Amino acid sequence: MHYVERGEGTPVLALHGWNPDHRLMLGCLEPVFSPRPGYRRLYPDLPGMGKSPAPPSIASSDDVLDAVRDFVEEAIGDAPFLLVGESYGGYLARALAADRPEQVLGLALICPIGVAVEPAERRLPDKQVVRSDPELLSSLDPQTAGRFADLAVVQTAGTLGRTRDEVLPGLDEADTEAMERIAQRYALTRDPESGEAFLRPALILTGRQDHSVGYLDQFALLPHYPRASYAVLDSAGHNLQIEQPETFNALLGEWLDRVAAE
Repeated sequence: MHYVERGEGTPVLALHGWNPDHRLMLGCLEPVFSPRPGYRRLYPDLPGMGKSPAPPSIASSDDVLDAVRDFVEEAIGDAPFLLVGESYGGYLARALAADRPEQVLGLALICPIGVAVEPAERRLPDKQVVRSDPELLSSLDPQTAGRFADLAVVQTAGTLGRTRDEVLPGLDEADTEAMERIAQRYALTRDPESGEAFLRPALILTGRQDHSVGYLDQFALLPHYPRASYAVLDSAGHNLQIEQPETFNALLGEWLDRVAAE
């Protein structure tokens, strides 16, 4: 898998969501980690997304997870590491943490898929824009305006800039044929929470206005993660790190402090 690396020290594996690429996690996490030395951040493109190909053998989420496992073996080996996953990447991260409970030092989930995996089964809030800017939208080309309006709960020049830099490029590069093939077997064969509880420091962040994965189905994960902090951020949708950056950075920093204290 193609990946980008930053820094040196304890490995941090960051898994992006469905359709975007590593740029989402790079923009999400570098503001948190750049002032904190001692971490080697690994930002891969999942198969079929960004610059990572998805041959016909990648035909399910199980296959994507196997590719992530192979990446861990090659890039991290048996070294302890931190694990961060966003949306679909959060689903994969939970499965990886279940595989390697002694190796994963801490788990952070950003707008993760909850216990309801299939989109039709999720409990979602109605689509809502907390802060709209019709003038901003009217200044954009129709395609950009439509994609931004579909994603953004907070519509400002700042959230637009980050969406353009961190989210939209990955959407443009995704292999739609591969994504459609994988989506036919979207759920993992093994439920990530079917085994023993994960006992290391964890963080679950959700957006109150997230109409993609919601916030209710993630609360049901808490019994499996007894060391997890759980937060629902208002004025935040599926890209809460863009819409509530100060709160996001503070909560990620607090999680890193808890992991370091272990």
